[in-house]
Amino acid sequence: MSVVERLPVVVGVDGTPADLQVVDTAAEEAAFRGVPLHVVHAWPGRLVSWSRHRAAADQPDGRHLLELAIRRVQLAYPSLVVGTQLVDEGAAEALVRWSARAGLLVVRHRDEAGLGHGWGSTAAYVAHHSVCPLLVHRGAVPSRGPVAVAVSGRHTASLRSAFEAAARAGCGVTAVHVREAGGDTGDRLDTALAEWADQWPDVPVDRLVIDEDEVAYTIDRASRRCRLLIAGRGRKGWSVEAVYNSGGVAGGRQLCPVLLVPPGWPVGGRVPAEASRPAGY
Repeated sequence: MSVVERLPVVVGVDGTPADLQVVDTAAEEAAFRGVPLHVVHAWPGRLVSWSRHRAAADQPDGRHLLELAIRRVQLAYPSLVVGTQLVDEGAAEALVRWSARAGLLVVRHRDEAGLGHGWGSTAAYVAHHSVCPLLVHRGAVPSRGPVAVAVSGRHTASLRSAFEAAARAGCGVTAVHVREAGGDTGDRLDTALAEWADQWPDVPVDRLVIDEDEVAYTIDRASRRCRLLIAGRGRKGWSVEAVYNSGGVAGGRQLCPVLLVPPGWPVGGRVPAEASRPAGY
């Protein structure tokens, strides 16, 4: 196995009931990848709390939360290796630090303002700074629809993730490209897709070319109609801000998960030098 394939899945929890779904999602990812799962919980201690609405207010409660998470995961995946850590620091900083040691980081979006959009300060910060790919859970994962991916020339890892996810779910890929003035969009889009379409010939691919002023609308529709929304975190394509401001549980409808792939994340093989097995794991 490559270095990337051996890295654990890390999930951040804060003690609210919705965290159970996030742990389930992370456990499924870890079991599918054949890697350990690590559950991280930040408690206020003498520093900063995860959220003013958090339920686990002290260290004993935090330990109890992690014990519940372990038991829940082991009931569903008895052979999965599960580790935990209770950290006395800000949640955002802790999760970014762990992202340098993970193959996937999983968090839950939080609509702190109650307006039906936005992810909350922790998820938004991690979205900008995570070293590894970040999966943001936004409700129940839809059972129908394609995997939507923003296509640019720089983020080949995003395309690989899209085809892998589609093959796993038995669905198609919708590749979205933002039209550039004066560029041969059709050729560039075909070139970007060719390598992965050859590797996964059974995955249907739809191509969608849009203008820049259609990005927000397209993200919103994809969030409601797709199984998964994937974007590379960079200057081109769909920006992080556009994705996490696109919607929440608006109108009572849950939106699909979002996978953000950082620039420089390898397609396979090696990872950035700072990525290593977590201390004490």
